[in-house]
Amino acid sequence: MSKTKGFTLIELVIVIAILGVLAAIAVPKFVDLSGDALDASKSGMSGAVKSSHAIAIADLKRFPTVTELATYVNGQGIAATGTGIQVDIDGTPYTVLTYTDSNCSTATSAAGDTVQCVGTIP
Repeated sequence: MSKTKGFTLIELVIVIAILGVLAAIAVPKFVDLSGDALDASKSGMSGAVKSSHAIAIADLKRFPTVTELATYVNGQGIAATGTGIQVDIDGTPYTVLTYTDSNCSTATSAAGDTVQCVGTIP
């Protein structure tokens, strides 16, 4: 009588079921990371525009216009718009909102408006 070596069909099915359960737990965590990465990119670009605003004030000795502020922001796809600074994140344009008052309540409406406050990307 010879003994055969190997796995039975039921053992293979159990291993595949365990791997399926582990994959079902892990995949949603990785899918959710892309949204977190986009939020972090938006926050980082808003911070970069805020830093550029402070540098522009120190350099110009006055509040910059939206157009002037755009020249102080480093990066690809940076442009001045009526409502703020347009930035490019992974090929998609977003606008960092700018305001004409220090309370961040009156939005800029033209590229020549003076920027006293920089907001975030909505």
